[in-house]
Amino acid sequence: MLKNILKLALVGAVALGITACTGSEEPKEAKKVIKVGATPVPHTEILEIVKPLLKAKGYELEIVEFTDYVTPNIAVDEGELDANFFQHTPYLNEFNKSKNTKLVKTVNVHLEPMGLYSQKIKSLDELEDGATIAVPNDPTNGSRALDVLVKQGLLTFKDVQFKTAIDIVDNPKNLKIKELDAPQLPRVLGEVDAAIINTNYALAADLNPTKDALAIESKDSPYANILVVREGNENKDYIKALNEVLNSKEVKEFIATKYKGAIVEAF
Repeated sequence: MLKNILKLALVGAVALGITACTGSEEPKEAKKVIKVGATPVPHTEILEIVKPLLKAKGYELEIVEFTDYVTPNIAVDEGELDANFFQHTPYLNEFNKSKNTKLVKTVNVHLEPMGLYSQKIKSLDELEDGATIAVPNDPTNGSRALDVLVKQGLLTFKDVQFKTAIDIVDNPKNLKIKELDAPQLPRVLGEVDAAIINTNYALAADLNPTKDALAIESKDSPYANILVVREGNENKDYIKALNEVLNSKEVKEFIATKYKGAIVEAF
């Protein structure tokens, strides 16, 4: 009996010691490095501008570059990145639905007007019957690209959420729509009659929407580029700090000066 009592006392003392040690532990160090995934132009360029602004708030910004629209969302959802900056809300909503991810928008940053480019014609009046036009192959950007053709009176579509070639109702020029991965579009300009390209990929290929595009998306487009985080992290102090610097006057001035209307601030 005595041995059992001593054992219980010993166990209790050990447990008390563990509790005491745990209670006296220092709190974990606050987050100091924010990892953000981004496509190169203009997203990485804008993030470079906010680095010193974040540093003044006590955070280091680590930028991880991507050249596709899938990997950075998966990385945020799995916690490998704190945020990403490359997409608009319609794309995010469709991605969450199709991939069962839980990602949320925090702030708008800028709008990249989508443009129609060609190396073969100088105006849409020169577009021949049966011409091939390349567009992005993801649902939201593909539909957005086709809207550019709708506004030019080249196509009409069924009333659907996301337009595709199979939804065409009227096609007076018998245009052929070729769907490709968005990063490939600048590289195929010489192989098609025209391509509708996201501005980040256009700028990387030295194409300026306001100077080089034969048709351009309206500035009242709902497709502003946004900062995205995993659901539940949107109210973290480090994300609030990132939101603040991305919507700062310094970023607004940089966008206006650097891109001269090819990209416009959206906050």
